Amino acid sequence: MIIAERKPMEEIKGFVADKKKVCVIGCRGCVTVCNAGGTKEVEVLASLLRLDSSKNDSPLQVDEFTLERQCDPEYIDEVSHLMDKRYDAILSMACSIGPQFLSRRYPAERVYPVLNTCFLGGALAHGIWAEHCQACGNCIIHKFGGLCPISRCSKSLLNGPCGGSSGGKCEVSKEIDCVWQLIVEKILQEGKMDDFMKIDLVKDWRSSRDGGPRKIVRQELLK
Repeated sequence: MIIAERKPMEEIKGFVADKKKVCVIGCRGCVTVCNAGGTKEVEVLASLLRLDSSKNDSPLQVDEFTLERQCDPEYIDEVSHLMDKRYDAILSMACSIGPQFLSRRYPAERVYPVLNTCFLGGALAHGIWAEHCQACGNCIIHKFGGLCPISRCSKSLLNGPCGGSSGGKCEVSKEIDCVWQLIVEKILQEGKMDDFMKIDLVKDWRSSRDGGPRKIVRQELLK
């Protein structure tokens, strides 16, 4: 899933410093799962903004709404009735796709990203998320014991460990496992080291970001 975290409160306050009326819009997708932009987080942020503005002579009006997803046009349309209120600012609590979709759908509105989009990853434990994917396109993790050296190696090496790893840890930080240590151990457990040692073709990067914004078209789903 997409992992994000809320921007510092001082930065968010800067977004609304000269505003009279704003709307905080959350997302029930990935950012809800990582406790960054769901209904609860929208309520907390709205309350903090109201509390902060109560110290001023003209308190800030803060409306709230949480969409099922901010990355689908049909859900973005659900806030069309709110746009008639002509807010001074829309605060999007979604990954960076959300504010982009809101800006495109409602061009007259000023949309601010409240979250920093960090990486694609998963939960290691409650409250801990780690990067596991860079969405590089042609996935080849089956060649590495189901582990991704592109996202999990600090140097994104595809041809084995560097000379800096020691004791199964990366030279960048002792908190980082050397993924190549994990890969080799997994390949050995699978009994596939002979296959692993074969010379392979260079990874096909044509589906990666290098060619510009990517797009997938499923003809059978078009209306």
